Parts: sequence; structure tokens; C-alpha cells
Amino acid sequence: MRQTFSKDERLRSHRLISKLFAEGSVFYLKPFRITWMRHLSDTPVPVVVMMSVPKYNFRRAVQRNLIRRRMKEAYRLNKHIFGSSFAANGWQLDMCITYTTKEILPFNRIQEKIILLLHRLIEENEKVAR
Repeated sequence: MRQTFSKDERLRSHRLISKLFAEGSVFYLKPFRITWMRHLSDTPVPVVVMMSVPKYNFRRAVQRNLIRRRMKEAYRLNKHIFGSSFAANGWQLDMCITYTTKEILPFNRIQEKIILLLHRLIEENEKVAR
């Protein structure tokens, strides 16, 4: 798997975002809140992601952008953990990763949590698949 985070891998559809928040499953892994949903799709990208940093925690856009860049980079470097677990049988995983802490964590801490998050997401997906 290439270590890129292309436009195709980003959740952009307003319809899918609304459906994700209305029907998706949620779990927390400090400092993140993960909303995810699995559905059938014919797109070539098995995992589509949206990163969110709420304005009520960080009023300055510079801070929100810094955190969002760190989250995207951590995901980009570690998305190989998924492997082909979501590509089987035409399933697609939509997820939103929301940063919930009111402090700016260093990149290393964010990356550790993203790795844990990806492993937990694989476990959650296997529960649903059964």
C-alpha cells in the first residue's frame, strides 16, 4: 500500500458524512472519538477518512490546522496496518476521527494513538463481520 493520502481516500460526500453520523458506530480512544460505518461499495478505495478538530476546543485556525496535519500524517504513515482487511467482498469503511482533547499533543503521542485506533477499528470490524 502506498504511503499517500490522496483525495480519493478522504471522506468528502455530504450525503455519506450525514449518513455516517446518523447511523455509524462510535468508540472513544483518548484523545480521539471515532465514528465509523461499514457498507457495500464499488469504489477502489476500501477505507475513506475524515479528520476533524472542533472549533470550540481550539479557537485559532492555526492550532486546528496543526493538529489536523499531525493526525493526517500519522494516519498516512500507518494506514498499512489495515492491509487488505477491508477490501474483501466490496466492503468500504467510512470513518471520522475527531480530536477531543483541549491540549495540543506532540506528533509522537498522536501517532501512538492513531496506531492503537487502527488496531481497535480492525477488531470492531471483525465483530461486525461475524
